[in-house]
Amino acid sequence: MDPCRLFAGNASRRLAVSICENLNVPLGDAEVSRFEDGEVSVKFNENIRGSDVFIIQATGAPADHLMELLVMLDAARRASARRVTAVLPYFGYARQDRKDQPRAPISAKLVANLITVAGADRALTMDLHSAQIQGFFDIPFDHLYAAPVLIEYFAQKRVPNLVVVAPDIGSVKMARAYAKRLNAELALVDKRRPRPDAVEIMNIIGDVEDKNVILFDDVVTTAKTLCQAAAAIQKKGAQDIYAGVTHGVFCPDAFERVAGSPIRELVVTDTVEHEYMKLPANVTELSVAGLLGEAVQRIHDERSLSSLFV
Repeated sequence: MDPCRLFAGNASRRLAVSICENLNVPLGDAEVSRFEDGEVSVKFNENIRGSDVFIIQATGAPADHLMELLVMLDAARRASARRVTAVLPYFGYARQDRKDQPRAPISAKLVANLITVAGADRALTMDLHSAQIQGFFDIPFDHLYAAPVLIEYFAQKRVPNLVVVAPDIGSVKMARAYAKRLNAELALVDKRRPRPDAVEIMNIIGDVEDKNVILFDDVVTTAKTLCQAAAAIQKKGAQDIYAGVTHGVFCPDAFERVAGSPIRELVVTDTVEHEYMKLPANVTELSVAGLLGEAVQRIHDERSLSSLFV
């Protein structure tokens, strides 16, 4: 069987290089640039006819990242690739997964349609904001979790008297899985959003007094939820407070909030490119290249991915 062929857009090039190093295969030669008027230009500089092609690209802001992926998918299909898999380390627009007010779009469904129509035969992503988004795709879809990477890191720290805290009701199921693997207790932050850009902590459900706490979530953007949850937990008598988040989609003020919060260490993964950000001393980045690389290899070999679904 021919080796899998991996290519990357500009949003995930560093992660793609790490995946290729884990698989001991070269990163494919594809030019992803701009015309003078700003339009996306893509060209595969090697023959991919009949190949099993994997295109690695996160689809978060700016919108150019999504456009790069779509054009690369179309180019691969028109170059007669045997199969094209969209590898989405971070699936942007995932939080727009339902109509929560009148005359609003379901952008996650729109993006799923775009990826499918552009030429993807299957999709692979990690830690969706809502697992039901898998149903938006009409092609085979594999959903991985960063849990093995985050759990291994925190398990090595051997934090005593540990409580895993879900920062909101939507993350309870994920937090329960982390708590079970870390042999820890579980607690929950009860919050509400009076406005889309505001968070109000109502109560802490569970015992955190004199305990060390880890907050787990799928994405951090403004860090308001994490920081306010950490402050509320501290008021309840918690000791050291950590946070583990898969996607570090940091807004400009996020690092300042984290630095001024009780969070001792925030751990994120490299699903989102942080190369052009200066991460503060209390922010640690872990790589999911090994996990994604194993998934890519198993898809290429037509093997099961079940053991990777933690």
